[in-house]
Amino acid sequence: MNPITIEGEILLRDELKKLKTEDRPRIIDDIATAREFGDLKENAEYHAAKEQQSLTEARIRDIESKLSSSQVIDILKMNPSDKVIFGTTVTVFNSELEKSMTYKIVGEDEADASKGMISFASPLARQLMGKFEDDVVKVEAPGGLTEYEIEKVEYL
Repeated sequence: MNPITIEGEILLRDELKKLKTEDRPRIIDDIATAREFGDLKENAEYHAAKEQQSLTEARIRDIESKLSSSQVIDILKMNPSDKVIFGTTVTVFNSELEKSMTYKIVGEDEADASKGMISFASPLARQLMGKFEDDVVKVEAPGGLTEYEIEKVEYL
């Protein structure tokens, strides 16, 4: 099972709904319109629409597969503590940059470092999980070893 937050599940379900109710019907219309242009061998609009259909159907299958094999974890149903687990929001002090950074530990499909959301499988999250406030972890990154002190753990 792949862990996913409630927010991640909602995003995937919203994307799936859009793909099925908006994108799929629009592409079907595009294919029908392109067929009216005649010879399909040299019909760029037809081939573009068919390619888009293929990509959309693949994404629908991908999302359905992810949703069926995921385990939704509701961090709000957990007993809050100072332990880092999947779904917690963690503030760490990066000793190399000499600044605090906040991350939420999420599923792989939800990860977006620019929004402060890191995958549970990332090197930093793997080192943080199971640790507590005031613990220090060392993470091997492409730039070398970086030390982080866990300042705050929140169950948001």
